[in-house]
Amino acid sequence: MQNRNHLSDMNSVHQVEVIENGIVDIPMLQLMQPDGSVFDDAQVPEISETLALKMYHTMQFIRVLDERMVAAQRQGRISFYLACTGEEASTVGSAAALEPQDMIMSQYREQGALAFRGYTTQQFMNQMFSNEQEPNKGRQMPIHYGAKELNFMTISSPLGTQIPQAAGYAYGQKMAGEPAVTICYFGEGAASEGDFHAGLNMAAVLNCPVIFFCRNNGYAISTPASEQFAGDGIASRGLGYGIKTIRVDGNDTLAVFAATQQARKIALENNCPVLIEAMTYRLAAHSTSDDPSSYRSKEEEARWAEKDPVKRLAGWLKLQGWLDEEQNAKELEAMRQEVLQELKRVEQVPICVVDEIIGDVYDTPPWHLKEQLAELKQHIGKYPDAYPKTSGRLNHG
Repeated sequence: MQNRNHLSDMNSVHQVEVIENGIVDIPMLQLMQPDGSVFDDAQVPEISETLALKMYHTMQFIRVLDERMVAAQRQGRISFYLACTGEEASTVGSAAALEPQDMIMSQYREQGALAFRGYTTQQFMNQMFSNEQEPNKGRQMPIHYGAKELNFMTISSPLGTQIPQAAGYAYGQKMAGEPAVTICYFGEGAASEGDFHAGLNMAAVLNCPVIFFCRNNGYAISTPASEQFAGDGIASRGLGYGIKTIRVDGNDTLAVFAATQQARKIALENNCPVLIEAMTYRLAAHSTSDDPSSYRSKEEEARWAEKDPVKRLAGWLKLQGWLDEEQNAKELEAMRQEVLQELKRVEQVPICVVDEIIGDVYDTPPWHLKEQLAELKQHIGKYPDAYPKTSGRLNHG
């Protein structure tokens, strides 16, 4: 391939030949059918009962968390939330195939990967309520998680910025000789950002051990994939950049696990990037600020609900004799109670004092930040009723 980059080792033709879209057929890995049974010729990855149940329970927990926190936002208890309902297999199945030392760079719908790594209900709640117990001191929007101890890079709002960052971080891992990779999650909408192209090209040229994991859920907020690009999804772009590529059924937990496991092996052994395109569907709204009924039908949602990844994995677990439905019902109820109890608890935890807003950036805050802080505190003090939580937290102590 390298010799083909500048007029070498190419077949010549003497008449115009047009290469048409679709000349490369990219298959989709699928191991489980909607009822959880596996296809006759499926190569099911080796997976223990303990790991399979951990994946399933994490997916259940995230669905409970999503349901409760969307309701909390509707009640005005938090300002914003993004659910990953319908995409749990993509995030949890891929995270399960990684090692603890691997870095995760997320977009904003990967709470399943974070929960799988051990992020607790209390930590989720502290972050979403922006209180003084949250390591980022309330300076992030809800669902913009980060956990240094879990190798989960803090999320930022702008779409796609994590893609070139992931290439750079993975390059550093390689240079340091670390037995680790970086996985970078994003949606197919973010693949329309310039950062996507810069990041993939950088990783390919510099041979970075990074897994680019695209959740192709069909919509970039309200824009369907058919209006975003005319090519063969996102997988075809990986081939264009000379990147090893896998397409997988994103609602099939076992297939996602197997694809990511193989991608990690390739990336680590060959010091190269791998692109995974997970074909899935966002059953929930894009966010609590979105109304999906304005751009898609209930019939479409119902068709995809039949491919529910949680039910699909449950079906497979039952066939293995690993799922005790009575015990699972008790565990599911315990999850609901835990989420509700933590939600009520964190509502009583104070937010950070206003002074914290300019900390942790400079050793000593510069004059202009001090002036802005003074103006902010004066404004809040003048209109305390408009800032009921903040007005009582203007000073340290």
